[in-house]
Amino acid sequence: MKKYLIILLTSLVLLPLNAQYKKREMRAAWIATVANIDWPSLRNLTSKQQKAEMIQMLDSLHALNFNAVVFQIRPTADAFYTSTLEPWSHWLTGKQGVKPNEFYDPLQFVIDEAHKRFIDVHVWLNPYRVTNSESLNVLSKDHFFYKNRNLFVKYGDKYYFDPGYDETREFLNNVVEDVVERYDIDAIHFDDYFYPYRVNNEEFPDNNSFKMNPRGFDLNQKDDWRRDNVNLVIAELQQTIKRIKPWVEFGISPFGVWRNNSIDPRGSATQAGVQNYDDLYADILKWLQEGTIDYVVPQLYWEIGKKVADYAVLAKWWSENSFGKNLYIGLYASQLGNKQANDAWRKGNELARQLNHNKQYSQIDGAVYFSAKGVMKNLQSLNDTLRKNHYKYPALTPVNRNIKGEESAEPQNLRVVKDDSEAYLLWDKVEEEGGCQISFYVVYAFKGKKVGDFNDPENIIARTIDNCVDIRQLNKKYHGYYTFVVTAINKYKHESIPTYSVTRKL
Repeated sequence: MKKYLIILLTSLVLLPLNAQYKKREMRAAWIATVANIDWPSLRNLTSKQQKAEMIQMLDSLHALNFNAVVFQIRPTADAFYTSTLEPWSHWLTGKQGVKPNEFYDPLQFVIDEAHKRFIDVHVWLNPYRVTNSESLNVLSKDHFFYKNRNLFVKYGDKYYFDPGYDETREFLNNVVEDVVERYDIDAIHFDDYFYPYRVNNEEFPDNNSFKMNPRGFDLNQKDDWRRDNVNLVIAELQQTIKRIKPWVEFGISPFGVWRNNSIDPRGSATQAGVQNYDDLYADILKWLQEGTIDYVVPQLYWEIGKKVADYAVLAKWWSENSFGKNLYIGLYASQLGNKQANDAWRKGNELARQLNHNKQYSQIDGAVYFSAKGVMKNLQSLNDTLRKNHYKYPALTPVNRNIKGEESAEPQNLRVVKDDSEAYLLWDKVEEEGGCQISFYVVYAFKGKKVGDFNDPENIIARTIDNCVDIRQLNKKYHGYYTFVVTAINKYKHESIPTYSVTRKL
């Protein structure tokens, strides 16, 4: 199936392969850092221990044929990377503003190690949250909070940027611009936290910003004004990203219900107590329809058959309301086996049921698992299900349908070079122009003396950043005549046209 990271390829006409396996499919894991959900496991780990944990995680995901990670780099207006705009995160070192001992840049490390394993990196930023409690003691004295105090408000027991100020949007754009410019990332990613979830009996304290910057809205339209604040920053961020690196994607992972159909006939047949549009002021459908985001990952963290929010109902609804943009379903991997959850999550494997359910919708391009811990712990034998029934073969990440990009140039001069002790499949290195470099090469091997089906992932025998493959290694698995073809994948995820083949007996 031609259609996956996230972290997502050329014509994305989705045609059935063998009813199970897809050549192009998003298979991503969230690596959450807040409260040390996934990484680092403790805040007092040395740099060496942090690196070892990350490598173990990436190795495990690679072994399961995951092709993207969603890595949280800005949980509370702080940084998991070298930044002149925001301080080092206390989730990384135990104290905000303190860089890692035995200095290293965690984001650069993750990019390098993930790309070695052909795993895309979607960097996950929280746009407005500043603290996870009412205490300001965690903030570094150099935090932007102390440089421009009027941009921030306390709501409930946390502090936030006020989205109503132009300066808030400007600062967020500066943060994103800095990351996109300096790091070889594959996507910028936000989750469901725009305006915060409602606090009982408390209104978000944005009267000052509304009075200063109403932009034509009156007091009865304050909800519309809040939505407009978010709409503006989403559209500006898309422009910021594409101005620097047009192949970098911009994705959102919203709460799973846009609106209930009891409120809006366009909404889903649900009875959710929270709605993106009304409570978080996030009009996801507008962004999808206008193309100000490139992909969506609705968090469908409920079981099939749940009365107020049925997974099956929502999977169908999102497949019908993605407006042609890439759609990956957010799955609740960490809920598997939870003793406090209902029977669906404790008996059998609810995610296996959901993955099977998704197969009936060609609009669904893959899945994103929250969090990586569910995979690392193999909850409810999830990994065995993925390995045997869903992710048996590697998959290329999908081309993003919202981004225009040129086809990759094809490898030339494919040949076999050998002597008495060595044999290599070799080709000339592809040189791309315009800053969009080759990400890696894909090597196909077809049984016999003819080229076979390029859509079947079983025929992909290698991905490599080098312009050669050691045929001696292939001799351990393949026997008889095989026909080899090599293609190139560029930063836009586009695959080159295969030009010709070579046949060799193994």
